[in-house]
Amino acid sequence: MTFTHRFDPTCLRAYDIRGTVGRTLRVEDAYAIGRTFGSIVARAGGRRIVIGYDGRLSSPSLEHALVAGAMASGMDVLRIGCGPTPMLYFASAELEADGAIMVTGSHNPPDHNGFKLLLANRPFFGDDIQHLGQMAASGDVVAETVGTVRDADIRPAYVDRLLRDIDGTGRPLNVVWDNGNGAAGDVISLLVKRLPGRHHVLNARIDGSFPAHHPDPTVAKNLQQLIAAVRADGADLGIAFDGDADRIGVVDNTGGILWGDQLLVVLARDVLRDHPGATVIADIKASQTLFDEIDRAGGRPLMWKTGHSLIKAKMAETGAPLAGEMTGHIFFADKWYGFDDALYAALRLLDIVSHLKGPLSDVRLALPQTINTPELRFECAEARKFDVIAEVAARLEKSGASVSCIDGVRVTTPNGWWLLRASNTQAVLVARVEAETHAGLERLKAELGTQLAQSGVRAPDFTAAASGA
Repeated sequence: MTFTHRFDPTCLRAYDIRGTVGRTLRVEDAYAIGRTFGSIVARAGGRRIVIGYDGRLSSPSLEHALVAGAMASGMDVLRIGCGPTPMLYFASAELEADGAIMVTGSHNPPDHNGFKLLLANRPFFGDDIQHLGQMAASGDVVAETVGTVRDADIRPAYVDRLLRDIDGTGRPLNVVWDNGNGAAGDVISLLVKRLPGRHHVLNARIDGSFPAHHPDPTVAKNLQQLIAAVRADGADLGIAFDGDADRIGVVDNTGGILWGDQLLVVLARDVLRDHPGATVIADIKASQTLFDEIDRAGGRPLMWKTGHSLIKAKMAETGAPLAGEMTGHIFFADKWYGFDDALYAALRLLDIVSHLKGPLSDVRLALPQTINTPELRFECAEARKFDVIAEVAARLEKSGASVSCIDGVRVTTPNGWWLLRASNTQAVLVARVEAETHAGLERLKAELGTQLAQSGVRAPDFTAAASGA
């Protein structure tokens, strides 16, 4: 039987394949991904694919179809079941798999789902995903055959490996964990039983309807339950995860939030003690404070493009032992595999906090204080968004402004900086503004608004309260 399949083009994203279940994403798409990606692996001389899935209600049926498609391309499929995305990455690395696919909607709404892929333990993204879509549409796949499938419980081995790099010599901690009903629930339950100190797990049950709150720890309202529990418990810190546990959120002993760039400061100081002069990578949305603190700690700060696949590729290129994003993706290549694993990042943080002379809040409050906006996302037509960035960049460069065009435009001024970039996954522009004073922040907002107006775009709502960083 001839195989061809056309994906809804909105599903083929920059970093993964993702859509709304029943509208732009269906089980037929899952089968096609398995059939086509399996063909890519086969033509590269491979045969073994590891497949896992998250706790979303649609994930089991998508996983079933995905496995069937991979087997039809002759793959030997290892099914690791429901768990966090980094557990799939771990399984792929440890087993030296030829390919790996995770069924996950990450932090997106409950009716969304998608697929993250690895080819020979390297991120499969960008042009790779577009090529997969073209192969499916043209029927460019290997001849149908029958592969094999077996199930494996990788969780005990994953937990063992997570714990291996923790020295355990610090003081016992009181920690609150918020699984957010995400895919890491079973792993967290196994993990905390083996950690010293007291551990209270919120929303441990895996439930794809996310009854407690949305599983995105970068949004302050989603951390309120955790903050309340930390304060009520007198805990040393609280840790939250997104739906597939590749992103972390942290609150200190007072309930104060450590945003992604602040967390990276804490982790970088520790890593740089063992790797003086090493490169530490952060995405272009991070605070200038982060880059300054990496430099002050003896590291080489490197600003890079937003996107977990892009960061991982840059880490491999530069040999950086650590990287992170404002979104809470933390990547350790120091003692770890270089992929984003929020559970591993949490354990490394616990180790650091257990050796602090004071509370974690002292570290947060000692950081230079700036004033910044949240990440502002506002609609811009797909066909127009990249043109707007190009127009703004051209005007700024002509004016002699200090501009970085690594990913969008980041403009540095004596008052601070502002960023404008096009989302790689949605028809939106993204802006962020940071300054040392409220007056400076207002001047930078006005500059950004002027540039947007000159390109015929309405400025985002700046009335949202600015936050310290």
